[in-house]
Amino acid sequence: MAKGTDIIVAIMIAAIVLLMILPIPGFLLDFFQLLNLSLSLIILFSTMYIRKALELSSFPTILLVITLFRLGLNVASTRLILLQGPKFSGKVIRAFGDFVVGGNYVVGLVVFLILVIIQFIVITRGSERIAEVAARFTLDAMPGKQMSVDADLNAGLITEDEARKRREEIRREADFYGAMDGASKFVRGDAIASIIIVLVNIIGGLIIGILTHKMTVSEAAQTFTLFTVGDGLVTQIPALMVSTATGILVSRAASEDNLGNELVRELSGEKKVIILTGFILIFLGIFTPIPFSAAILGTLFMITGFLIKSTTEPQLESIGGSAEIPTAQTPSGPILTTPQEVSEILQTDTVEVEIGYGLIPLADTSQGGDLLERVTMVRKQIAYELGLVISPIRVRDSVLLKSNEYAIFIRGAQVAKYELMPNRLLAINPGTVTEKIPGIETKEPAFGLQAFWIDESKKEEASRLGYTVVDPPTVFATHLTEVLKRNAHELLGTREFELLVEGLRSKFEKLVDDLFNVLKPSDVKKVLQRLLKEGIPIRNLSLIFETLLEYGEQTKDVIYLTEKVRKAMKRQIITPLISPDGILHAVAIDNELEKNLVNLVRENDTERYLDLNPEIMRELIESISNSLENIMKKGYNPVLICSSSLRPLISDLLLKFIPGVYVISYDEIPENVSMQIEGVVRL
Repeated sequence: MAKGTDIIVAIMIAAIVLLMILPIPGFLLDFFQLLNLSLSLIILFSTMYIRKALELSSFPTILLVITLFRLGLNVASTRLILLQGPKFSGKVIRAFGDFVVGGNYVVGLVVFLILVIIQFIVITRGSERIAEVAARFTLDAMPGKQMSVDADLNAGLITEDEARKRREEIRREADFYGAMDGASKFVRGDAIASIIIVLVNIIGGLIIGILTHKMTVSEAAQTFTLFTVGDGLVTQIPALMVSTATGILVSRAASEDNLGNELVRELSGEKKVIILTGFILIFLGIFTPIPFSAAILGTLFMITGFLIKSTTEPQLESIGGSAEIPTAQTPSGPILTTPQEVSEILQTDTVEVEIGYGLIPLADTSQGGDLLERVTMVRKQIAYELGLVISPIRVRDSVLLKSNEYAIFIRGAQVAKYELMPNRLLAINPGTVTEKIPGIETKEPAFGLQAFWIDESKKEEASRLGYTVVDPPTVFATHLTEVLKRNAHELLGTREFELLVEGLRSKFEKLVDDLFNVLKPSDVKKVLQRLLKEGIPIRNLSLIFETLLEYGEQTKDVIYLTEKVRKAMKRQIITPLISPDGILHAVAIDNELEKNLVNLVRENDTERYLDLNPEIMRELIESISNSLENIMKKGYNPVLICSSSLRPLISDLLLKFIPGVYVISYDEIPENVSMQIEGVVRL
């Protein structure tokens, strides 16, 4: 762009205002009126060739400036007409008065009024309504679009720069349609002003012609009214072009190409439509009093129709000399023929969160929502606590959920669902509160505790009674965290495993290479999954790999290798289970029961398991559950201790029925840790 263009534009806008004040000669008026006509044509053609409304984002301002320019010309021409009278030298206005309407001011007045009516009632009102609806829907959709951008950013599908550009485009789109809603009022006001200006000019011309130029009423009407109507037409025709441009711009919401190409492509897309139109015109031209030219036009339409290749007609495929018509219309273009197309239908996200439309404000940063930020913090928390780097979590809205509901999916399967109340707080009973608080009773989703949705005004009262009071985003974040922790072993897929391995390889390349020469990566991943299933962090990945390298040459048994890793990590496992008094409180399995259980261990080609009949299994689980409940009432962790040979089998059995239990072996207790048996499990 040429240097100093902005200065020229600023001077021109200031000159428009001066045009209303300073008198100008007739030749300059002619030049400005032709310039007005040219600018109107440029605006009209520009709206026809753009593909998206934002390509002409300055249109609301252009509309204001061109309207102001047109009104300035009205004032300047009125001044010259009334001052010069019959000697008026404006050639453009005279041309419109003499040539366009044949010198008949009545005809000119009628044509002018018709143009104003078309602009004011038809084009302007329609454009105004479209702009109003577009602005409303654009603003309503803005939170969802911004949430989609944030979700894609959080999922790693776009970069920060791309997200910034998309947010800016969403903001500009909302600003544009909002501005167009107001700018369309300029066109409407211009149409009203045109009628008033013409009436004022006619009355003023009659008075000046009769009093100043000593004309008769007829002469004054012929002279001044003709000039006024010519002036009105000179300004009204460009105004009609700008109004049409406004309508085209705001009505092209779903366009993908310029207007000319779209009209030709869409109106000629079905050849039968063109042929039927031609046939009807031929019939009317031959069998009715309508001129025969209708038949000629119909013939042209039919010829055009036969020449058009229909875009919707199904293609016939020749098979053995016959033709077979597809039973359903096949989409144009290849389907599922490229990796990119196939990837669209594959489940690639490890974790997904769907939310109802009522929760969008909680995720919309422009409305103060921080739901997406909390999702990112949950990923970081899982990484620091468990050493598991989860793939980016995709968050999207869903019409299948209730307004305030959300659902958590792991590898495409729903694992949790809960309904929030965005305008309330959740008062959670930690198990020690006996007095109920007024509110909507529910269950806290993460741990299943009794809870109440309360008004914010009840927050202090709930805290005083002993309730834990949290806001809806915290409820969601806590629930998501616990769901991910409980299912951590399922979250460690190929992509996550490769990420961990590459992270370790950057520091211990030889260790990684040596281990994979001994064990298959799939076996290593299974060991890590077993650790995560029991809540064992895998942050110390180098120690895990060293232990697997040490024992991997002896056996490929995943359970045996896992137990060896647990022994190597015993301090990391036991330390979080020690009570504040410095003692590990646990429930033990009776020696006699252990011997009986060892005799029930069976092994096949794929696994080792306890061959328990259902009744004995029920009694065992019930006895263990009661013992663990007793020590939990004392404020201790639910820890069960047994021999190392039974530990993995007991753990696999209990975790199906008692989530959160810690099953350890005597070999996993560090030498400097004191242990106290709080109960013994017997049958």
